[in-house]
Amino acid sequence: MERLAGRVAVVTGAGSGIGLATVRRLSAEGALAVCVDVNEDAGKAAADEVGGEFVRCDVTDEEAVRALFDGVAERHGRVDIAFNNAGISPPDDDSILVTGLDAWERVIKVNTTSVFLCCKYAIPHMQRQGKGSIINTASFVALMGAATSQIAYTASKGGVLALTRELGVQFAREGIRINALCPGPVATPLLLELFAKDPERAARRLVHVPMGRFAQPEEIAAAVAFLASDDASFMTAAQFVVDGGITGAYVTPL
Repeated sequence: MERLAGRVAVVTGAGSGIGLATVRRLSAEGALAVCVDVNEDAGKAAADEVGGEFVRCDVTDEEAVRALFDGVAERHGRVDIAFNNAGISPPDDDSILVTGLDAWERVIKVNTTSVFLCCKYAIPHMQRQGKGSIINTASFVALMGAATSQIAYTASKGGVLALTRELGVQFAREGIRINALCPGPVATPLLLELFAKDPERAARRLVHVPMGRFAQPEEIAAAVAFLASDDASFMTAAQFVVDGGITGAYVTPL
């Protein structure tokens, strides 16, 4: 399928995990992928692989984010898709009883403030076009509590959900669709590294997935491609859950 032929897609966190899988999928569907990452080697490799463009950007830096979207619009004439996906889940983000203010503020800045900035500077370009699709990465943990807590991460993703709902409603009549993607645990390098350090935590989480496994990045990328395309033309201000059944489960199969 080439549902995204001729469209320009900006993907943050494009160098690995969900972001890398997504630039592959969007490119396969015809989009020009602008691969954004703070890691130059990973970002360039992603862009080279899909025939896209690499832009190094710290998505917590307002001027850098403004320059990112203005530059894409200047070079390519439009911004059709923004997948605001960059995020962190550091080991010092744990229970509220042990998580420091530094970790809290760092996670909120990268996971929530960056989404605010990317939306702020993508939307004006989409307004001029009268059309656009923004997908913000939230999480299933924004919808439920976890005793194996990452308190800042959970709060940051809840913020993404609330921000997305408001923007989706505000700009709906201008042809701009803004949705939140809520993945379950995904077998990305970030998650695998975290769980390798704490196999007990990994086991406690995996047992609650009705499908009995973590998602593959490509499965999340397929959801992004759907939300970015006209197949999702009547969807905005929504939370799109792709979690293997976690949020629907009371108990899981034996």
